[in-house]
Amino acid sequence: MSEALLTITDLHAWYGESHVLHGVNLNVNRGELVTLVGRNGAGRTSTLRAILGLTGVRKGSVCIAGVETMGLQTFEVARLGVGYCPEERGIFASLSVHENLMLPPPLPGGTPLSVDEVYRLFPNLANRGNTQGTRLSGGEQQMLALARILRSGARLLLLDEISEGLAPAIVDQIAEALMELKRRGYTILLVEQNFEFARSMADRFYVMEHGQIVEHFAVQELDAKADLLHELIGV
Repeated sequence: MSEALLTITDLHAWYGESHVLHGVNLNVNRGELVTLVGRNGAGRTSTLRAILGLTGVRKGSVCIAGVETMGLQTFEVARLGVGYCPEERGIFASLSVHENLMLPPPLPGGTPLSVDEVYRLFPNLANRGNTQGTRLSGGEQQMLALARILRSGARLLLLDEISEGLAPAIVDQIAEALMELKRRGYTILLVEQNFEFARSMADRFYVMEHGQIVEHFAVQELDAKADLLHELIGV
């Protein structure tokens, strides 16, 4: 049986008085790519943020590599080998690609990818080392945001809508990069609206609705769940 790297049990979260997660339960095994799907507002991004302690009050359990993290600060969670790529990407727009890649300090026990390895994984960035973030295309910015996480040595990647708004050719390149990371043993929890993008890579799917997990299935069950998915998320 595979070992769970991330286990979430009965997780509740609030933004102020707004109760956004209502007892979320999910797990991601080492080396898996698990996709969290659902309509906008279902609680998918809030789940990623709650893992890192970026929501308000939380209750329940978030266990990473055997460590209970509910009492930890966000930087302490990151030091367990967690990398977060938010939907807004968060690159330093005034810095060059190379400067962005040199910023992340290595995480304790992590094995950061070298800059050369990053450029092999994302060839579009290879000739853009001196280019400011503001001059990158949206796809290049997304590649840089993901590359910067890999430079930290994180092995559990929390990725939020990384294909949104990108050209199909760029989406394909990012999918190839994620598949390569899977082959290297990275563990990925992916929030994604583009179901076709996700289905080509995912091992398992969780479906969210109203801050709860309402369905869970393996990729092999996808065809059998087609009608239910259409009902839940319009796929």
